[in-house]
Amino acid sequence: MSGRKGKGGKSPVPHDGLFKTFLTHTDTARDFLALHLPAELLQLCDLTTLQLESGSFIEENLRTYFADVLYSLKTTEGEGYIYTLIEHQSSPDRHMAFRLMRYSIAAMQKHLDAGHEQLPLVIPLLFSHGRGSPWPYTLNWTELFASPGTARKLYTGDFPLIDVGAIDDDEIMKHRRMALLELMLKHAQTRDLAELTEHLVTLLIAGYTTDEQLVTLMNWMLQTGDTARPEAFLQELARRSPQHEEILMTIAQRLEQKAREEGRQEGRMEGIQLGEQRGIQLGELRGIEKGRSEGEREATLKIARTMLQSGIDRNTVMSMTGLTEEELRRITH
Repeated sequence: MSGRKGKGGKSPVPHDGLFKTFLTHTDTARDFLALHLPAELLQLCDLTTLQLESGSFIEENLRTYFADVLYSLKTTEGEGYIYTLIEHQSSPDRHMAFRLMRYSIAAMQKHLDAGHEQLPLVIPLLFSHGRGSPWPYTLNWTELFASPGTARKLYTGDFPLIDVGAIDDDEIMKHRRMALLELMLKHAQTRDLAELTEHLVTLLIAGYTTDEQLVTLMNWMLQTGDTARPEAFLQELARRSPQHEEILMTIAQRLEQKAREEGRQEGRMEGIQLGEQRGIQLGELRGIEKGRSEGEREATLKIARTMLQSGIDRNTVMSMTGLTEEELRRITH
C-alpha cells in the first residue's frame, strides 16, 4: 500500500509502486473496473468519463494508510457522480471494511466541499494478493459490530430525531431531568419565558435540576431567551422554589446590579453629552454677548470722540458716556 513501510521502517515494497503505476493509468483502470465491478454497479458507471483524482482528502491520522487510487466518473442515470476507490492490500487487515468506509466518507466530504449538493456514490474496491489470498475477513463493515443486525438497522435507516418543537408541553413535563431544558429550549425565542412560570416552578420543586445546571440554564436564558422583565421573572421563581431561592436571587441581584451600572454609565454619557451641548450653547451665548458688548463699546467711543470734537468739555463727555479719563485720552491721540 503506497506510503506504508515494511518491517524495520524500510521503504515501501516494490509491488506498491507497481500497482499504482498500472492503476493510475486511466485506460488500464477502465479495463480493471469493466472486469471487476459488480454487474449492477457497472451498469451505473459511464467509464468514458473516468478521471483520476487526488487522494489528499484523507484525514491526517490515515495518511500512512491512504487510499491508493481514487477515480471519479459520471453516472449513466443522469446528472451525478460516482467515485471508485481502489485499495491495494498485500496482507490481511481485520478492519479493512471499516477503513474502506472511512475512505469513502472522506471522498464524499471532498465532493461536498467542491460545492455539490448531493452525496456521491463511492464504490470501494479492494485488490488483494499474496498473504491476503484468500481474503479471510468480512468486507461488510456492519459485520464488525458486536450486534451486526442492530448496526445495519441503525446505519441504513433514518437516525433518531428529537424535534422538541413538535413535542407537546404536557408531554415534555413528563421527561423528568430533561424536562426543564427541553421546555426552555422549545420556547426560548418564541414566547416570553415568564409565561412558563407555572411549569418551571413545578419542575424546580420536583428537584430534577442540579445547582450547576440551573445556573447555566438561567445564564443562557438571559443571553438568548425572550423575557421582558428577567429580574422579576427570576425573583418569582426564587419565591416559589425555596430550595433554589439563593441561586436564583443571586442571579437576579447581579442582573439588577448590572442594570444599575449600565444605567449609571448611560447617565454619565448623557450627562457628558448634555454638558457638551450646553457648553456649546453657553459659548454661543457668550460669543453673542461679547460681540454685542464690543459693538456697544465701539459706538460709545465714537460718540465720545464726536462730542469732544464738537467742543464739549471732557467732564461732561465722561459723565454722559461713562468713559474714564484714560479712555478719552486714547481716542484723542
